Amino acid sequence: MSRKGEATRQRILDTAQSMILSRGYAGTSLDALIKRLELTKGAFFHHFDSKSDLARHLIERFSDDGVGMFKDHLDRAKRLSDDPLQQLLILVGLYAELFDDLTEPYPGCLLAAYVYEMQLFDEELKPIINREFELSRREISKLIDQIKRQYPPQADVDSDVLADMFMSTFEGAFVLSKSLNEPDITAQQLRLYRTLIETLFSPRQ
Repeated sequence: MSRKGEATRQRILDTAQSMILSRGYAGTSLDALIKRLELTKGAFFHHFDSKSDLARHLIERFSDDGVGMFKDHLDRAKRLSDDPLQQLLILVGLYAELFDDLTEPYPGCLLAAYVYEMQLFDEELKPIINREFELSRREISKLIDQIKRQYPPQADVDSDVLADMFMSTFEGAFVLSKSLNEPDITAQQLRLYRTLIETLFSPRQ
């Protein structure tokens, strides 16, 4: 594909993602997208076979980006410390830093947007949507198991449940931030999760 063609394809993906996060998948018509892009239908169909084909490419791109970011942050955390507790605290801190100094609420998570309208998609999209969630649960749960062996927790806690709280903090914060129009909420909630981890595994007094 030519450089111009690739640029057009990326513009379609970027614009569609923005519209879906704002309006939802069902609320984003192909006609409205094409009008926003100022493209002909022929130009759109040169890049994507249908709206559902576009949806698949969007979710694959978003999932790839999310998985790549998580792996990069986890690798960095492990390079910075050999202590599993510090690794988890660094990981959460790196994510919190992503949402510092926002002037507008973060637009949201495309994975969540698709989950809300899952009935509109075939079952083949589910594994793609769940890839980042499952990676987060697996890797953070392993860290928490290691932490438990070195730092007995202040209360009995299931590693998978505590690991899932990382992603649920994200998703809940995105919704709250957009609803209340408060850009700082996501970073604040992530740092509160970090404080919870520190408190839970602090030595008993």
